[in-house]
Amino acid sequence: MNLERFNLLNDEQAFEALKPCVQIPSWIESIVLQRPFGSAEELYQTAALQAQIWQWSEILEALAQHPRIGEKKAAIALSAKEQKFSQNEQALLDANSDLQQALFQGNLAYEHKFGHIFLIRAAGRSGTEMLTELNRRLENSSEQEQQEVKQQLSEIALIRLKQEI
Repeated sequence: MNLERFNLLNDEQAFEALKPCVQIPSWIESIVLQRPFGSAEELYQTAALQAQIWQWSEILEALAQHPRIGEKKAAIALSAKEQKFSQNEQALLDANSDLQQALFQGNLAYEHKFGHIFLIRAAGRSGTEMLTELNRRLENSSEQEQQEVKQQLSEIALIRLKQEI
């Protein structure tokens, strides 16, 4: 879809168009209500600014929409668009069984420590790079990790928005 078409959608249609980017209703609603946008760059800047005010409770809910790194399914059912985004984002993940096992073990350790899935912008990263980041982030405090998760989720949302509009 292009920006002109997005600007012309009714609010409900625009809301639905943005849901695959990130499941944070306040972010979607804010963007929808600020239409029309004069340029794609204005839209992306607005989206980035709105992501800065996400609350941790909203982020936790959005995490359920993301599969673990190395897995194909999220904790809840994803739309076809969300599945496609996730598959494309994890396309560089190596099929190496040792790497898969290390990611699995790392995911378990991360979830045990932080109480939620490990989230990383997978687009453009290899499986080895993601494993390195996972191991590094296991050393974070809860507060540090919440900031990293927020940043990663924001990057994912903006990448998806740019692919969508």
